[in-house]
Amino acid sequence: MSSRWLRNSFIYLLILVAVIAIVLAFLRNGSSTKSMTFSDVVASARSGDVKSIEISGKSLTVVKKSDPDTKFKSRIGDNTDVEQVLQDNNVQIGGSGDNAIDIKYKEPAAFGNWIGLLINFLPLLAIGALLIFMMRQAQGSNSQAMNFGKSRARMFTGNKPTVTFQDVAGVDEAKEELAEVVEFLKYPEKFASLGARIPRGVLLVGPPGTGKTLLSRAVAGEAGVPFFSISGSEFVEMFVGVGASRVRDLFDQAKRNSPCIVFVDEIDAVGRQRGAGLGGSHDEREQTLNQILVEMDGFDTNTNVIVIAATNRPDILDPALLRPGRFDRQVILDRPDSRGRQMILEVHTKGKPFEKDVELSTLAKQTPGFSGADLANLVNEAAILAARRNKKKISMNEFNEAVDRVIAGPERKSRVITPKEKKIIAYHEAGHALVGHLLPNADPPYKISIVSRGMAGGFTRFLPEEDRHLMARSQFKDMLATSLGGLVAEELVLDGESTTGPSDDLNRATNIARNMVTQWGMSERLGPRTFGHKQELVFLGREIGEQRNYSEKVAEEIDEEVRRLVDHAYQTARSIVLENRDRLEKLVGILLDEETIEGDDLRRVLDGLDKDEPPAAPEEPPPAPSTPEELRQPDDTPAPRPDFGKPGLAWGSQSNIMLDGERPPQA
Repeated sequence: MSSRWLRNSFIYLLILVAVIAIVLAFLRNGSSTKSMTFSDVVASARSGDVKSIEISGKSLTVVKKSDPDTKFKSRIGDNTDVEQVLQDNNVQIGGSGDNAIDIKYKEPAAFGNWIGLLINFLPLLAIGALLIFMMRQAQGSNSQAMNFGKSRARMFTGNKPTVTFQDVAGVDEAKEELAEVVEFLKYPEKFASLGARIPRGVLLVGPPGTGKTLLSRAVAGEAGVPFFSISGSEFVEMFVGVGASRVRDLFDQAKRNSPCIVFVDEIDAVGRQRGAGLGGSHDEREQTLNQILVEMDGFDTNTNVIVIAATNRPDILDPALLRPGRFDRQVILDRPDSRGRQMILEVHTKGKPFEKDVELSTLAKQTPGFSGADLANLVNEAAILAARRNKKKISMNEFNEAVDRVIAGPERKSRVITPKEKKIIAYHEAGHALVGHLLPNADPPYKISIVSRGMAGGFTRFLPEEDRHLMARSQFKDMLATSLGGLVAEELVLDGESTTGPSDDLNRATNIARNMVTQWGMSERLGPRTFGHKQELVFLGREIGEQRNYSEKVAEEIDEEVRRLVDHAYQTARSIVLENRDRLEKLVGILLDEETIEGDDLRRVLDGLDKDEPPAAPEEPPPAPSTPEELRQPDDTPAPRPDFGKPGLAWGSQSNIMLDGERPPQA
């Protein structure tokens, strides 16, 4: 640091001297002086035109009587005696005569010669400064080249923790797992006395937005130790060997600051299974992975460095990376349930002003499938809406509006919709809600809106009564019928025709029916088995095809079974809409007038009542099956829930939203 300061000071000093020299030269050249030869001075003195002569070394300053405001400069030789020369030319020196010349002697300036010399060498000084600047730039480039293999991890000290376990909610089991890591970092002798070994690596697995990075920062904040954070993509560069060098440097820094935590985000960028590259080449990524394997469990393992990594693709990681001794423990972070969502909302709403009508428990029930990041975005959107409306506190209306914005996007008020299209959209959404309300195994509708949002002309939001992780065949059948309710309602109002609006519903229904037959074994004709084997290249990280392990005849039977399921759902939806045409018309009329209806008002209208009438008493649920024969009925067979959709949208992992115009998920 001091040598760099000295180099900079030297450069600045050279620049300052050059500026001063230029200024002095400018001032000296700019004064009212003229030059003349010594012989001219003698001639002027002989003619009586010289008033005074000032001698300073070899320089003469002459003032003439004819031009007293101008000074004339002249120089003499080394052995020249001015007084003697003037006396030889009959010039009177001193006295009171008219032609007498006053001669003065002045000591030469101490730095005069140096300044003149500096002015003469000013171009050389400028060239030298330029050369020094270029050398410094070249030295900086070499320094950057030498630091190319250094780790780019960012270190956060544990003296001032910014995130603790109190800032993480909805993942109680994950916090319990990581509490052992915190306790080991605080009290390592407690485990060493019993011969226990803390896991060297913890792998956080979960969908995006579930709090993997936040939880790792909370571990560092609770333990009060240094925290190194780096992304998996920062290891790999174009040049071979750079990634492995950065891994070595990262662990060297961690060992010097042990005990500490090394957090590698998105480790699947560098930890993919080896040998999966196209062509089988030994690429830079594999070298980086090999170095990570050695550093995590090599010969030198007596260090208090704990590696925490996060990924949402654990299936593509190399098996050597997941074995005991490296990532011993995998912590699963799933999307929170209703209670977890309420706890997350309490964390994100802390310190924000609310109206008395805000119920976080109700809001948690309205947001099934939302991750922690979705809920944080929801609270922020509600606060922005309240500020935009010049409110001092956030009300439930802003939260309801924020839910719609997060799910479907902002309102498109500028979109022009003709009365005919508006009527078709109202019938479409009303058809979804009516069929879903009257089917016993479908999620009840919670809100209908024909206001355009995002890519959707309108939407119907379904609210499950409880969080589910398993789906039965009867639920899928009612789900198919509900998705086709919009198509049936459009055909009813258009005299047998339909529009392009239900295209997303048809695609979704076809995917559900095909998965029921080929993946979940819910076909009565083909039996409980799966069809087809999906092929996936780990290097690409996506499915590239499906291997058919069945014959052409079975393929025809699969197509016929898919068509039978869709046709059955269509007939079910059609019969419900035709039998309850009066309820459909009443709901469409309200939507055309108010554009949005939700909650108890929607439930009363679907029950055939007016909006102000009390709702009908709910029907008693059917008795639970008690005999083995009843348990083996086809409609009661449990099945895994479909894994497509996105948080908050219909038929996804939460099954609560159905949007028109949304692109269907890929099967």
